[in-house]
Amino acid sequence: MAKTKKKVAKKVARRSSGASKDLTRIDPGPRMSDAIIHEGRVFLAGKVADRSKGRSVREQTAEVLEQIDATLKKAGTDKTRILTANIWLSDISTFSEMNAVWDAWVVPGRTPARATVEAKLAAPEYKVEIMVTAAL
Repeated sequence: MAKTKKKVAKKVARRSSGASKDLTRIDPGPRMSDAIIHEGRVFLAGKVADRSKGRSVREQTAEVLEQIDATLKKAGTDKTRILTANIWLSDISTFSEMNAVWDAWVVPGRTPARATVEAKLAAPEYKVEIMVTAAL
C-alpha cells in the first residue's frame, strides 16, 4: 500500500513540476494558449468573435465556428472529432439564432455532447463564446 501511494505522489509531483513534454501548445500567448494537445485530445480555449464583434449572434457564431475549424486543423483534427462543446450566450433568447448557424455547421451523425447557457461575457460586444474539446 505504501508503495502505491509513493508512486502516485511521484506522478503528481512530475505533472506539477512544470515539465510539459507531453503537452503541445498551439499559439501560446502571455495569458493563454489557443489550444493544448494532451493524451490524444485537443482542448481549445473559448473563442469569441473578432471581425464581427458587436454584430448579431448569427454573424458571431459563424465567425467563431470558422476559428474553431482553423484551430482544429492546426491540431491535426476536425469538427467531426469534437467530443464536447460548451456555448455561452449573453442572451439566451438568441438560442435559436445561434442554433441555426450551429446546425448548418455540424456534420449530421457526428455531433458532440453540448451544453449552452446564458452568461455575462467578457465585454458587452460579445454575444457568443464557444469552447470545444476534440479527439485527434
